Amino acid sequence: MTFHDVRFPASLSFGALGGPERRTEIVTLANGFEERNTPWAHARRRYDAGCGLRSLDDVEALIAFFEARQGQLIGFRWKDWSDYLSCKPSCAVEASDQLLGLGDEVTRDFQLMKSYRSGDAVYRRPITKPVQGSVRAEVGGDLVQQGVDFEVDHNSGLLTFVNAPDEGAEVRAGFEFDVPVRFDTDAIMTSVSSFQAGEVPDVPVVEVRI
Repeated sequence: MTFHDVRFPASLSFGALGGPERRTEIVTLANGFEERNTPWAHARRRYDAGCGLRSLDDVEALIAFFEARQGQLIGFRWKDWSDYLSCKPSCAVEASDQLLGLGDEVTRDFQLMKSYRSGDAVYRRPITKPVQGSVRAEVGGDLVQQGVDFEVDHNSGLLTFVNAPDEGAEVRAGFEFDVPVRFDTDAIMTSVSSFQAGEVPDVPVVEVRI
């Protein structure tokens, strides 16, 4: 898949509408009960980039970015202002934020993950586009240093440790992250008169699997 490791202007994504989308297949039985299933293990996020536009300069920046990505052809990074931290929005990123796994003295690769909890239910979302320089990690409660103890693949979200963590040691990480997306249209319809009147173009953006 063609992907440019560049972020859509964060000033334009601020204020955009969007969020996670699930796909659920529902069959209503003759007795009125339902059977529900999903073919998706993970949600897919959708956004409307047009909602973040505030000036004609913003429109020009959007069109330039759209043309450079050749419409739907090339993916890019997107900052979801409602969900871009490994911690709560009111907190600062800490190395202990998210549990990635337990050491076994063999495994050196750990995927960045973010857990979403509600009651006893937990959904673990793979994070594939961490922000450069934002990842902090710890093993067994001890901070480890990027470039010395581990490396981060910013194209996949994979942490690779120089030495495999000890048996049973908790591997944790904190980070900022982007969402891999593409435009969900090959056309952007703009009008100076309608934009000045308060109308903004519809610019759908959809998450892509990495």
